[in-house]
Amino acid sequence: MFTTTFWKQAAERAVKSAAQALLGLWALDGWFDVLTADWPMAGGVALGGAVLSLLTSLVSLAGGPEQSPSLVSTTPPAAPVEPTARPSRDPHTAR
Repeated sequence: MFTTTFWKQAAERAVKSAAQALLGLWALDGWFDVLTADWPMAGGVALGGAVLSLLTSLVSLAGGPEQSPSLVSTTPPAAPVEPTARPSRDPHTAR
């Protein structure tokens, strides 16, 4: 059920979600200063984003492509089939 590929993809999503949560926190704060930042809160927000991402990846196993933490298939759709030409039924254009 859980492959190395699944965990690599889920970890990548978790790291991205943690970074996005952290950037969101700092953006909403209005001003970021390394010396006065609330690092325990920042760590908690980042960890919360990562945990939610991992849980989402686990839930996505039930509805997405096999062994993927995504709900969206990454395989390209099949090429469209060209319709075949139909003979004209107009008696004036028929030869």
